Amino acid sequence: MYEIILKLSLGTLLGGIIGFERQTHGRPAGFRTQLLVCVACVLLMIISEGYYAGGAATPGLFRIDPTRIAAGAMTGVGFLGAGVILKTGASVQGLTTAACIWIVSAIGLAIGAGQYAAAVGGFVITFISLWFLRILEARMPRTIYKYISLLTDWTGDEDVVRKIFEEQGFSVIRMDYAVERSHDEKTFIFTVAGAHTSPIRKVMENLSNLGFIKRIEIRS
Repeated sequence: MYEIILKLSLGTLLGGIIGFERQTHGRPAGFRTQLLVCVACVLLMIISEGYYAGGAATPGLFRIDPTRIAAGAMTGVGFLGAGVILKTGASVQGLTTAACIWIVSAIGLAIGAGQYAAAVGGFVITFISLWFLRILEARMPRTIYKYISLLTDWTGDEDVVRKIFEEQGFSVIRMDYAVERSHDEKTFIFTVAGAHTSPIRKVMENLSNLGFIKRIEIRS
């Protein structure tokens, strides 16, 4: 009984701390979600080991593999993690939160199995990667992608637009093109890439100064 309380309490503590970090950074799966996932996995492992121990103590009773419920828990957590991943264009959000749900479930299973050193070690690595490596990640150079849609009149010049991108440090990855003859309009959809310090606002200002531009739309 006391060991079960210890396992549940430890799962609540470790899952709650990781969830608190996610909550403070405004992530969708925050304090309560991470805590509940960890405690649920602790419970599943306790139940699994209980069935296994009961089968071992009773001759002729079918013995359940304790890893079977753990495997099912990880499968269920995979669906939960997929729900927090969002893809918009080339930008993918929620991967770290999904990975947190996965590692929290693994920590819970380790606690439920009595592998306290493994659970605490996994928690420490997770907390360091979320809290302290965030500072290092912010200083790392990275490439950003933008989708820029331009509505122009019939005189719209692709080469002029490309030159503006290149002057501000962006490279054109792809360009889609459409023509509306009934309104004498053109639509250019550029996919551009540049460093995260590249001045997208300056690009907007230069594009706005072009006489043939009617509308500008930028998406990440």
